[in-house]
Amino acid sequence: MTSKKPITYRDAGVDIDAGDALVEAIKPFAKRTLRPEVLAGIGGFGALAGIPKKYREPVLVSGTDGVGTKLKLAFELQRHDTVGIDLVAMSVNDILVCGAEPLFFLDYYVCETLDVRVATEVIKGIARGCELAGCALIGGETAEHPNAFPKDEYDLAGFALGVVEKDRIVDGRSIRPGDAILGLAASGPHSNGYSLIRKILERARPPRGIDLLEPTRIYVKPVLKLLDSVPVKGLAHITGGGLVGNVPRILPEKTRAVIEKASWPRPAVFQWLQREGKVAEAEMQRVFNCGIGMAVVVAAEHADAAVRALSGAGETVFRIGRIEARKGAEPQAVIA
Repeated sequence: MTSKKPITYRDAGVDIDAGDALVEAIKPFAKRTLRPEVLAGIGGFGALAGIPKKYREPVLVSGTDGVGTKLKLAFELQRHDTVGIDLVAMSVNDILVCGAEPLFFLDYYVCETLDVRVATEVIKGIARGCELAGCALIGGETAEHPNAFPKDEYDLAGFALGVVEKDRIVDGRSIRPGDAILGLAASGPHSNGYSLIRKILERARPPRGIDLLEPTRIYVKPVLKLLDSVPVKGLAHITGGGLVGNVPRILPEKTRAVIEKASWPRPAVFQWLQREGKVAEAEMQRVFNCGIGMAVVVAAEHADAAVRALSGAGETVFRIGRIEARKGAEPQAVIA
């Protein structure tokens, strides 16, 4: 009778030792993000955190997102140090629009075969994003799925939990005609529109100075500071759908946003994408943020104070439009 060689988990494509090595490699980066509320973090079955004692009537706010096909560009360029920042940004900016302070973040990293060096670069970026957002990288999951991914590729998902005082939730209900819309500058396309970007890259390569892997800007600290000083009526994270698709999500039904295209300079990366892709203007506005990553709605009398507060916190701010009364079936956002 022929004896058969024993089969190990590594033979099946999963390296437990590599996973353990990754956990040890990322612990120092996660440790830098810890907040006082964290009771137990990386390495356990679950991560424990309390709610900051400053909240009288805390409401928890959660969000989840990924990086999308921007990862394909990272694979092509073999750059893995920024997509982790993108991952954090997409979730924490989403919960920020409710006025929530992010408390902690969890990541999910899944690949064909675990490369500890690459995974460490990615998770270092996640930790950096958490530092920028002021939240703790409290745990996550790393998984190897043999025969499920192309060689040397991976996917990411992120999960953020935040908290906001119940009577300070920002929900757009108080938005009225006459209010001002401010726009916070984006760092680039952020993490949206990359399927179109990759089609354009089949025609041309970007000139020097345009970095298509520039990470998504994290607006948490400046906006939370603003909320302590100015009454903010609404916040919109400008992701897929652009200004015309995202600002209406916070508007009362009988209002509309009139956004003035000439009120901010369109960054060079979007000019290049439009030119090389021969992308119609309406498509640009529907796919990309076109240079504005977060919209802030305040009463007109508070606009100057909000601009000063945000500028003082390091943001580039433009007064990009106004709220008007909406008549009949008019669209809730127009680009003028």
